[in-house]
Amino acid sequence: MGNDRVKTGDIMDHSTADKLAANTDLPWMHDRMAWFQDQKFGLFIHWGIYSVWGIRESWPLSPADQWARSDTMKPWVERDRDLARFSADYRALNGQFNPVQFDPQAWAAAAEHAGMKYVCFTTKHHDGFCMFDTRTTDYRMTHPSCPFHTNPRANVTKEVFDAFRQRGMGIWCYYSKSDWHTPSYWSPDFPVVDRNPNYDTLKDPQRWDKFVQYTHEQMRELLSEYGKIDVLWLDGGQVQPPHQDIRMDEIAAFGRELQPQLIIADRTVGGKHENFITPEQTVPDEPLGCPWESCVTMGPGFSYGLDDVYKPVEELVHLLIDVVAKGGNLLLNVAPSPEGLFAPGAMEALNAIGDWMQIHGQAIYGTRAIAPYVEGNLRFTRKDDTVYVFVLKEAEQAVGEQTVVLRSLQPREGETVTMLGYDTPLQWVRHEDHVVVNLPSDVVLSDYAWAMKFQIA
Repeated sequence: MGNDRVKTGDIMDHSTADKLAANTDLPWMHDRMAWFQDQKFGLFIHWGIYSVWGIRESWPLSPADQWARSDTMKPWVERDRDLARFSADYRALNGQFNPVQFDPQAWAAAAEHAGMKYVCFTTKHHDGFCMFDTRTTDYRMTHPSCPFHTNPRANVTKEVFDAFRQRGMGIWCYYSKSDWHTPSYWSPDFPVVDRNPNYDTLKDPQRWDKFVQYTHEQMRELLSEYGKIDVLWLDGGQVQPPHQDIRMDEIAAFGRELQPQLIIADRTVGGKHENFITPEQTVPDEPLGCPWESCVTMGPGFSYGLDDVYKPVEELVHLLIDVVAKGGNLLLNVAPSPEGLFAPGAMEALNAIGDWMQIHGQAIYGTRAIAPYVEGNLRFTRKDDTVYVFVLKEAEQAVGEQTVVLRSLQPREGETVTMLGYDTPLQWVRHEDHVVVNLPSDVVLSDYAWAMKFQIA
């Protein structure tokens, strides 16, 4: 991940909320993307050698990306801000990466309780270190240079995918198209300037073709040796034609031979291989005219940090509701420690979210956006002619406040209004231009948000 551009689109017409982002004639794609939109909530896991230092993933290696190196980064300062020295030591972190407490079953259990329906795991980030047992490079978790290679769980990607798949969860395979370790991308013959290849790929097609073949082979391994893959989630959006053409048509073709009905997110590139849009660390102001998924971190960044402070549960619940109300999915990132553990604060947050989802999940999963989407502290979702109204707890909200005013979306005359988790129908009164819903005095409201539902015409 990084500071790639965020794409937005036109305001969604909710009657066509499940239309495709991609210009594709694949007959199964419409139903497959509807399935994608039904899932709503997934876990993103950024994990690699960078966790040993507790620094931002990969990006400090790129000379032009100065934003990724700062005086708050201890390994950078300790190496006198010398990029060559820093890079050499960073690349050697595979010799220290030994996550002996890695337990993917614990991760999957926490995600399942949180109500997450899928996992997106970083099989390889831009630094080129492979978290899977590839035959293409020694720079991998299972090579003798990595102390963890003797562990029966050394093929980390397989262990993660198997653990989550056993719980019926979808599998998103993150893969960086750029690779700053292989000499066919960053050649040792030329100085590295930025995140792009450090040679002219059009004038040296033989070198570039070697990189393309390397990339294709790794993707073939991931798509043929790791069980069912639902989504190929490609990062490194600068890798695109004309100067970085990795022949995405070929990847899509063999990918769907190996994984029928594979969804592809060739993120930030556009075109037929970007089947859904991936806003990063942000939520659009309005629904997009296509399937989309916001990837947002639970802590300050995508990678692990020793002193990470996690967002409050209330903020995370509100984030999920806001994304879903605008028709999107939320991919919430948790970064494991170098030992292979989720921090206690992250586990506590996942547990609390899960407790809330047990009551309110029906207003999240399988829903679509409905205008006006957002109204003050209200958020709306729908399933057919059923509308769910989330009431977000506000800081200034009085403890005993027991009424809700509905203006834009109102129940039909004589309609029953119910509160999720509460059996007795709610009383409501229609006024000239709004409806007031009254809550019983004995009802206990969630600390984060609660929801009611009713039918509309």
